[in-house]
Amino acid sequence: QVQLVESGGGLVQAGGSLRLSCAASGRAISAYAMGWFRQAPGKEREFVAAITWSGGVILYADSVKGRFTISRDNAKNTVYLQMNSLKPEDTAVYYCAADARQLHSSSYYYAKFYVYWGQGTQVTVSS
Repeated sequence: QVQLVESGGGLVQAGGSLRLSCAASGRAISAYAMGWFRQAPGKEREFVAAITWSGGVILYADSVKGRFTISRDNAKNTVYLQMNSLKPEDTAVYYCAADARQLHSSSYYYAKFYVYWGQGTQVTVSS
């Protein structure tokens, strides 16, 4: 079992930055694909970014490409999401997710392929 805890959310003005962290416990995540998803009120959960176990493949949603950066520090058992140039439409609860099966990288655009999920952290971007 892997437990994931997100942190770093908060209230920020448009154009600002936040860095989200996802700390894992229970098992080392070095062999896990890690992803970030978000869910705004009244909307479905949507893919934000993912990084494969090796870090060799990194995926981004078109809406965040060029603004957000996903990274991992396996020594700290932590994954990060650096969010720059934030927009009001980035407002959502952000969730961290993990999967150990080393599926084809394209699978990790989809929430259904992740086994472990955190509880989420709220990000609010004011205009």
